[in-house]
Amino acid sequence: MLQDTMLQDNFGRQFHYLRLSITEMCNFRCNYCLPNGNECDTTKENMTLDEIRTLVSAFARLGTSKIRITGGEPSLRKDLVDIISICKDTPGIEKVAMTTNAFRLKKDVQKYKNAGLDALNVSADSLDPRLFAAITGKDKLLDILAGVDAAVEAGIQHIKFNSVILKQHNFGGMGQFLDYLKTHPVTWRFIELMQTGDNAQFFAQNHVQGETIKQDLLAKGWQRVVREKHAGPAQEFSHPDYLGNLGLIMPYSKDFCSTCNRLRVSSSGKLHLCLFSEVGLNIRDTLSTGDVDGTCEALRQHLSLKTASHELQKGFTGATKQLAMLGG
Repeated sequence: MLQDTMLQDNFGRQFHYLRLSITEMCNFRCNYCLPNGNECDTTKENMTLDEIRTLVSAFARLGTSKIRITGGEPSLRKDLVDIISICKDTPGIEKVAMTTNAFRLKKDVQKYKNAGLDALNVSADSLDPRLFAAITGKDKLLDILAGVDAAVEAGIQHIKFNSVILKQHNFGGMGQFLDYLKTHPVTWRFIELMQTGDNAQFFAQNHVQGETIKQDLLAKGWQRVVREKHAGPAQEFSHPDYLGNLGLIMPYSKDFCSTCNRLRVSSSGKLHLCLFSEVGLNIRDTLSTGDVDGTCEALRQHLSLKTASHELQKGFTGATKQLAMLGG
């Protein structure tokens, strides 16, 4: 494959990693994201398979090697298996991952694996079924854990859990997560609650600094794991007494943005230079005509606008009303 110059911004950061949202819709009602469900107040004109193919081809030509399929909830799209195949079959794409609430995982994971899915991130904010239902609005924890077991049986080797840490809900249950990691060879990642356009009060009541958890881990003998080239922003830790690893995603930490290696495209075909960008940049014109060269040029031009850092510390959340818009 002929590869153009690697995508690089004005601060020398290179972008190996695309987070591709394929729908804003989600069937869960997590209290930190969509407590009232989808309000259907944004466009639902998702990119077509041909547009996704053009987009992925352009990113691959510019050096991107990893794609994470996100939502909303990706499995709400009936053509998800086709989207996985398009990503995996694109020359230059080495790894295809997906973030999911796993409500269809037990039923469909073998199809995902056959299509080329390499890795899974599963959202699970508690290991207590009642608390899980309270946070997500769905009594589905046991089904989700069964889906993860099915993913292991299907041969998906890279499986991670994601939990948003909430002071008033699951922060007191950290011991349950650690007990799980004693006997399960997965990574459980804990994400600092981020302020978005519609959760200011909830954020003030529930934000926990990840640095507090990090210092406690280090004091208990956990050690940092070296990051891979196209890894996400998590700081990952291992411990000789645990089969699983523990990760922390701390967007409010110092220099969080210095290692940024990912760009985002919304389900409606807008490029977001940051999860908290003020506006998405429309690249759909070139996607709809199948113009890979034009898409490459648009990506290069827009990347010059990327700033050194978000401004979450100042309470600036950009155009992100809720995390289902871009998959977090």
